[in-house]
Amino acid sequence: MAGLVTLCLLTALTLVLGYANKARCTGPEFNEWGRSEPAYQERAYGDVCYSDIQNLWIGRDIDRHTFPYVHGGIEPDGSLYGGVVEYPVLSGLVIWLGALFVDTDAGFLAASALLMAPFGLAVAWWLGRLSGWRALLWALSPPLVLYAFHNWDLPVVACSVAAVFVMRCWTTASLRRRAMLASLLLGLGFAFKIYPGIFVLPLALHVLTSGSKRYDVKGALQVVGVAVATVVVANLPFALAGYRGWLASFQFQSDREVDLSTNSVWYWGLRSLDDGEGFQSAMGVVSPLAVLVSFAVACALGWRRYRRTGDYPWIQVSAAMLCGFLLLHKVHSPQYTLWLLPFFVLVSVRWEWIAAYLVADAAMGISIFRWLYLNMTGESSGIHDGFTAQALMIGVWGRAALLVGLFFAFLAARSAGDATRDEREVRAA
Repeated sequence: MAGLVTLCLLTALTLVLGYANKARCTGPEFNEWGRSEPAYQERAYGDVCYSDIQNLWIGRDIDRHTFPYVHGGIEPDGSLYGGVVEYPVLSGLVIWLGALFVDTDAGFLAASALLMAPFGLAVAWWLGRLSGWRALLWALSPPLVLYAFHNWDLPVVACSVAAVFVMRCWTTASLRRRAMLASLLLGLGFAFKIYPGIFVLPLALHVLTSGSKRYDVKGALQVVGVAVATVVVANLPFALAGYRGWLASFQFQSDREVDLSTNSVWYWGLRSLDDGEGFQSAMGVVSPLAVLVSFAVACALGWRRYRRTGDYPWIQVSAAMLCGFLLLHKVHSPQYTLWLLPFFVLVSVRWEWIAAYLVADAAMGISIFRWLYLNMTGESSGIHDGFTAQALMIGVWGRAALLVGLFFAFLAARSAGDATRDEREVRAA
């Protein structure tokens, strides 16, 4: 218990540092819309304290305290109006709550941090219970400082970790009951930021293959059904109250172009081929198809491991699927590292993989904003003009190469809980 309390205290300290890092961009003055002055954008990029939370205070009717989705929609040019935000409904509620009693972007950042910090602490507690001292990778990680309050990601990370916690620690319940509760949590995660929904498939395969004599088809279908029902229940009130506004958030992401704001390998690798509508239409097909292929490969390799060991490694397969998504999706925002970070705790991959990824991520996460600042101010920003562009390319392509390696490393590794139990048994012997 003392260790878990210490872990949470360390996480709280890291979250405070994360908030302080972003709060450097706020104030000291504010204009009539509550936007920080002077020179907000230049400071955000140049001082590397940018956050989507502060930035989106203006432009989504958040500053007007408009209830999300119900009264809005999307314009032909892709701009959102009437309280619509480009995130699923539960994230929209968190955003609305964070803005409810404030009138500046600084207040919005502070209120949003207060709302989300408990989720970060809960993740620390659950990871500590699941993996012991490895949870320090969460509590003291640079990504938690860089991205904890960059966007609204801590609640969705909590959903995915809570699902693993239920499966591993609710020992008094049957596998089906644990899996259905975990599936409910993954469905809630989908209603925050989509990605936990992909973990339902390996969880269902885990239940399918866990019968003593035959495949548990009914249990697997129940897992999928609970996730689908959870997503429907979370979304249905918004769809009924304002279908056009609810649909607009999904349409925005579907229509989003591959450009600098997406920061994916598709942009950095193929931007010279961008001829306009044809390129963007192709990316709208190629990217999701590549993601689905990576999912199929991960599940198939997990099945091969099941045939060899008798246990379907759903946590490892989930981690590999996330690697495929991060690498091949047309959007790869900096804060997505928070999605991957718990899997470094939950799966016993080699420390070299983790260290290399954190270095590459820091190189990208810092240099991208410095590079944007150089472009904004008209300074030289080419690959031969200084270390900023070089560090950005190291980060982008180093991270991409590591995601490929981690895809297979996760599938070959044990879960951290299994490794810890093995170590205890060796010491006891």
